[in-house]
Amino acid sequence: MKRKATLALMIGLGALVPVAYVHGQDENTMIEAPSDVAAVPDDAQKTDSGLASKVLTKGTGNEKPAAADEVTVHYSGWTTDGKLFDSSVKRGQPATFPLNGVIKGWTEGLQLMTVGEKRRFWIPADLAYGENPGGGRPGGLLVFDVELLDIKAAPKPPEDVAEVPAEAKKTESGLAYRILKSGEGDSKPAAHDIAEMHFSMWSKDGQLLESSQSHGRPLNAPINTLPFEGLQEALTLMTPGEQSRFWIPQALTFGENIPPGAPEGHLVFDIELISFKEAPEPPKVPEDVAAIPDSATKTASGLASRVLEKGTGDTNPKATDTVSVHYSGWTLDGKMFDSSVSRGEPTSFPLNGVIPGWTEGVQLMTVGEKRRFWIPADLAYGENPGGGRPGGMLVFDIELLEIK
Repeated sequence: MKRKATLALMIGLGALVPVAYVHGQDENTMIEAPSDVAAVPDDAQKTDSGLASKVLTKGTGNEKPAAADEVTVHYSGWTTDGKLFDSSVKRGQPATFPLNGVIKGWTEGLQLMTVGEKRRFWIPADLAYGENPGGGRPGGLLVFDVELLDIKAAPKPPEDVAEVPAEAKKTESGLAYRILKSGEGDSKPAAHDIAEMHFSMWSKDGQLLESSQSHGRPLNAPINTLPFEGLQEALTLMTPGEQSRFWIPQALTFGENIPPGAPEGHLVFDIELISFKEAPEPPKVPEDVAAIPDSATKTASGLASRVLEKGTGDTNPKATDTVSVHYSGWTLDGKMFDSSVSRGEPTSFPLNGVIPGWTEGVQLMTVGEKRRFWIPADLAYGENPGGGRPGGMLVFDIELLEIK
């Protein structure tokens, strides 16, 4: 099971490193494909959506999860030819996730289950990843065996989620808020500082879209890399220890370009600012961010780059190597969407586990080198990727620190 890219993951509990989906599995653990993996059997139950399932082991209670709840499960997934493509059982570690942050077939199907229950699902393509999804994801009808281990209830929506209350304060931008619990002192973070916070986010109709509590850890990120202008402004109004509720108008979230599946109207955030850490000023927007300059070199794939600072050696990493880098990324209009420099913390990753533009581009570099890349959409996230990921051509400044 892979989580889909949803609004829930926009806030991303961590950096937006362009990582591909990779699973590590213990090859010594054998899991047999179900005998009825090839087609939906006659004894399976079907819902109106086309989801089919049958109970393998009954559960021990009556409680079923809601779509916004967090669940813990063990699961294995097969294509209809019996190929196992993912398994928490094989990894020996159950998976925990918000139920509204996965494919539709899982969101619907697990709401039928009780704790302790094991159920087999036949999930049609339109409730999974589609017929030909690409990116290493399996297409067509998928079969999952799922055991529901635990349910953690989602935070309840505020009573005043639908409308901004009269007593709320407003800023010049239209951001509305009220303090639920006062903080300590009068120090407030700057937009480039790193904030540690707990938060829950609802649509105006009370649907929980994301919650750091569901992940069991606070969000820790530079404020200016968070996706919503209104959210960034909100945090700069707070002091450590403060808990406040914010009504962020659509003009300060998606504006007029609402991505598919995103809610219209204002969003409501309950935020607790735990602490903040002063951070260095963010990197300046490159002067040539808007278009590939004549001085850049291009590869056959369309990747363009130019060296900003030469490296100190002559060894280039291979696609199978793990590298450590500092980086900053901008869209063509100069908006920085992520930066390890702003976080003051370099990033390490396997080079074959990131977007194609990074896999190809970093192999051109030597340790100590700084290079600017113009990565076309087909080597990044595509033109309209959704899920908070930036679309179109992207510009990255990358410094290669180490090859491991």
